Amino acid sequence: MSRATGQSPGKDDVIDVAPLHTLRDIESNGDFVKGREIAAGDMVTENEERDLRRGLAQRHISMIALAGSIGTGLFLSLGGSIQTGGPLGALLGYAFIGLIVCAVQFALGEVTALLPVTGSFVRHAEFLTDPALGFALGWNIVYGNWLSIPSEISAICVLFQYWTDLNPSVFIVIFIALTAFVGLVNIRWYGEIEFAFAILKILLVIGLILLGLIIDLGGVSGVERIGFRYWKHPGPFVEYVASGAWGRFLGFWSVMINAVFSFAGVESVAMAAAETKNPRRAIPKACKRVFARVALFYVLGVLIVGMLVASDDESLGDDSGTAATSPFVIAASAAGIKAIPSIVNAVVITSAFSSSNQALLAGTRVLYGIALKGQAPKIFLRTNRWGTPYVCVAIYIAFSFLAFMSLSNGALTVFYWLLDLVGCGVLISWSAILTNHLRLVAAMRKQNVSRKLLPWYNWWTPYSSAAALFFCLVLLLTNGWSVFTHGGWSAAGFVTSYLDIPLVGAAYLLWKFFKRTKFVRLEDIPIEEVLEHIALNPEEPEEKAKGWTRYISILWD
Repeated sequence: MSRATGQSPGKDDVIDVAPLHTLRDIESNGDFVKGREIAAGDMVTENEERDLRRGLAQRHISMIALAGSIGTGLFLSLGGSIQTGGPLGALLGYAFIGLIVCAVQFALGEVTALLPVTGSFVRHAEFLTDPALGFALGWNIVYGNWLSIPSEISAICVLFQYWTDLNPSVFIVIFIALTAFVGLVNIRWYGEIEFAFAILKILLVIGLILLGLIIDLGGVSGVERIGFRYWKHPGPFVEYVASGAWGRFLGFWSVMINAVFSFAGVESVAMAAAETKNPRRAIPKACKRVFARVALFYVLGVLIVGMLVASDDESLGDDSGTAATSPFVIAASAAGIKAIPSIVNAVVITSAFSSSNQALLAGTRVLYGIALKGQAPKIFLRTNRWGTPYVCVAIYIAFSFLAFMSLSNGALTVFYWLLDLVGCGVLISWSAILTNHLRLVAAMRKQNVSRKLLPWYNWWTPYSSAAALFFCLVLLLTNGWSVFTHGGWSAAGFVTSYLDIPLVGAAYLLWKFFKRTKFVRLEDIPIEEVLEHIALNPEEPEEKAKGWTRYISILWD
């Protein structure tokens, strides 16, 4: 078999069945059409090839990953991390989680390059591990994103209150309508909108980092140089819950748990793989290059914030949810720069809207993907003339009206309880991505197939995936540790931290019991057939950036 590099599934019909083992098996089952170049394990189905449109280019994919991971966590929440762990504790916490994100991104890229399907790692789990696991992960993500959209729209209403007292219901209606529009049009327009939002975010991040550095070094008239003053007093670490070295460690650990949710969204980069041009080349590129930019922004952001604001600054405890909570805004206001709060608030609104759009994309594509496998009603397979699964979008827009619950204190409490049910879903998703990758590595070793034959691979990823999976599971089990401390018990905190684990486990056992699915044996995963199909169906040559985009293509290429 020749080495398959940078290749793509062709446009021939591909069988949508549970993984079969060889082409001979397909013939014996009556599913093989003579003359069709097809791989038994290729999961890109006829529905995806026929009904969806490949409207996302590589620049869209890269910037979608950026847009999803640079959000309120960077603009508003870094101050809380400084307050909890201190400037050095926060820096180390974000750097460590950045390494885990790197491992997750590379694992996702390698598996997606082999199997670029709608639903990404949810469908990969069915192919590489167990169909019941795909069912459990899929519905967990579907449910989580049903609630994420109204949550982001509610956040937008809070952000607008920084400027106006207009009834929040006005903004809820406007942004539900905008979300529906983005979800129903050609996916290329979704890519262009997210591309524009990502550019805005990057410009703001770069601007805030430079502004913070200028303020810190005394470059603003009338403001003295700060330097690393706050690293010396109150100090590089903060004691959290306990005292001494143990308290400083707990502060660092809490920062890591908070950082996980700041990075949430990077795993969505491959959700629309079947709607991406040249996915076997575009998605690995995005996974490889976006990580460096995201980690750089966060690590530099934490470093600058730790220099600008003291960890014991009372302003960091502001819970208004607007730009006033941003440590960059606190520093700029102290320096007498008045325009920064409104600029930050405006871009954070676009961040929240972008997160809403991304939740819609991820949720609808996973719902479409599990419907393909018979794990959701077939009505969700219907698409409009632009190749958009409009029934999936419609159900998500219906759930977005839950944002009106934010207008009532009692209803808002119920809404937050619903949202808490999937509080640890990010760590579950990351663990699934890493497990899929390790299963692929193990299957190739079992079948004596060289990893060099994969469309994209890195020699070190089996080790990084194993290490990252270990830490993801540790974080999953300890992310609610504070509720077990003296005086720290919170029912809502416990539910947020742990209830999603038994929910996913129950969904897995339910599907396994009723459908009697079997754990996929390593020797039965049809890797060679997929590689053969890739070799027979190369992707189109890569297009170089043209026009004005070639000047800024360094951001994604």
